[in-house]
Amino acid sequence: MGTRDDSDEAYVVGLCNQVLGETALTQHKFGWLLGDPGTSGRQARLPVDAYWPGHRLVVEYRELQHDQAMPHFDKPHRMTVSGVHRGEQRALYDSRRDTEIPAHGLRLVVIRPADLDADGRGRLHRSEEADLAALRELLARGSDEAGGSDEAADSDAAGDEDRDSDEDRVADAFRTWLLSEGWTPVDPTDRWTDVEAVRGDDRLICEVKGRTSEEGIDADIAYGQLLRRMTNEAPCTRYALVVPSTSVKAAERVPAHVRRLLRIDVYAVTGDDTVHRLST
Repeated sequence: MGTRDDSDEAYVVGLCNQVLGETALTQHKFGWLLGDPGTSGRQARLPVDAYWPGHRLVVEYRELQHDQAMPHFDKPHRMTVSGVHRGEQRALYDSRRDTEIPAHGLRLVVIRPADLDADGRGRLHRSEEADLAALRELLARGSDEAGGSDEAADSDAAGDEDRDSDEDRVADAFRTWLLSEGWTPVDPTDRWTDVEAVRGDDRLICEVKGRTSEEGIDADIAYGQLLRRMTNEAPCTRYALVVPSTSVKAAERVPAHVRRLLRIDVYAVTGDDTVHRLST
């Protein structure tokens, strides 16, 4: 029988460590994440698979038994302290994690075998390069799934579809870059914000634009959108305009000294998804 150290879960957590540049606290327990009380009334703390304090991020790797009935794991004839068998309790506790972890200000990313290179039984092939690429995207986006693709699909104009598609590309590349720099993408506090991230006490609020035929107008609109979001005077909050490299000249029409005063940084994303911060 394999050990936890050579399990698929450990493999996934190890790859996440590489992406995040931080070693996870595995099987970590929070004082507020509790199981149901036993006969003594005591509530055990529920572990999470992996926790990265620097990113305020929790990852749960959920194998097939979390989503499918499996008598070997579920033990349907044995009741737990929750009054249900183990399979039902697992679903109950997963749901509790899904609710409580975000409620306590942490980001939760759930990873399943189907997200990676796995066989039909949910066992990973451990194709490290492919799995790393998938994990970078999963960790960068997390629960913050942009609605741009659906909106683009409903658009009548092919130009709008191209713009929205490129905006998604720019946003995804920027989220991945943020992770590599120690930032953690979080759910935006303003529903109109494209990307928001935290690193320690610092917060970055971003407006993202894709390739467009109206680069100057779109850049001006983006600056206006950032100005409306400047409701926090704390110096640890900064703002960013993220554009494809083709739109850099339009973004630079606002002079560098003005951008410094407003705490606005400009980031350019190249065609190969490399991110550069413009000097100010």
